[in-house]
Amino acid sequence: MSEGAAAPSGRELTGWGGSLRLQAIIGTALAAVSTVVALAAGGYFWARWAWFVVGLALAGQVAVREALRKPGVRGVAFAVHARLTVVLAAMEVTVWALTGGGLFWPMWALMVLGLALGAHAWVLHKHPNRERELTERVNQLTRTRRGVVDVQAAELKRIERDLHDGAQARMASLAMNLGLAEELVRRGDSESVAALLAESRSSTLSAMDELRTVMRGIQPPVLSDRGLVGAVEALALDLSVPTNVIATIPGRAATPVESAVYLAISECLANVVKHSQATKAWVVLRHRDGLLSAVVGDDGVGNARLGGGSGLTGIVRRLEVFDGSVEVRSPAGGPTEILMEVPCELSSPRTSSSSETD
Repeated sequence: MSEGAAAPSGRELTGWGGSLRLQAIIGTALAAVSTVVALAAGGYFWARWAWFVVGLALAGQVAVREALRKPGVRGVAFAVHARLTVVLAAMEVTVWALTGGGLFWPMWALMVLGLALGAHAWVLHKHPNRERELTERVNQLTRTRRGVVDVQAAELKRIERDLHDGAQARMASLAMNLGLAEELVRRGDSESVAALLAESRSSTLSAMDELRTVMRGIQPPVLSDRGLVGAVEALALDLSVPTNVIATIPGRAATPVESAVYLAISECLANVVKHSQATKAWVVLRHRDGLLSAVVGDDGVGNARLGGGSGLTGIVRRLEVFDGSVEVRSPAGGPTEILMEVPCELSSPRTSSSSETD
């Protein structure tokens, strides 16, 4: 946040400085002309107010410009407030002096300005962690924005690779077979044509299966039909490691949230099968106080770490898009538990369920 707050003191403030110099030249010239006219006319020296207006405008802008150089959001806000307080106090006293003095009525305005500045300082002292919280929030939003781009880029590359290596190759082979069959028809070789057509039919069916696989990777049909709980239960049925699914989710989350959590759970379970050497696993789904939580655990060897090449970093990026978090508990020797939490609201009440695969 401090870097973002310091940004206005670069190119923008350089332009502002040039504008201030131009205003000072023009204002001084106009005030000087007013002075000459007022002296020539004699009587009340009204040109003093021209100098007052020019000085007030420049002083206010200089005060704000200098305050914006302070690091940190809270530092900038208080610096602007303090400097403008000084400018306003000087304005009140100057007006009092220009109007002939007498009873010092600016004291009331000075008291109000002082109380406001004191209240601002008290708020800063009372909430010393606010700046750090804002900085962490901005850093998180920056990181999640990059995470969205990375996740989407990875998904697009995966889809492109699957289509290129699967369905596209099948369709290219089908086109070649049909072209060859066309040649054979002209030659009257019906047996070879029949064989090519049979092979083409097989290639078409394989291409359709591969397209279905790609589509399931984008949005599994079972997730749309049965929701997160049903999709995770179906996923557990296909695992080689016996997996128990316990769910208490009285509704459906938004589709993007369900998809992200499902894919995260899928990645965790894939890691269980590949790396954990576990004999059993479990998934616990809960929704409480506006927070959807999923715990994926196993009795394997443990030692799972974020950023260890296990795919957990991708899970973190996927869930951070929705302000989610991931916590890994995996001591040496196990068990391993990965806690994922995403804030969300539910709709369409459903019944709780549990299942186990052997």
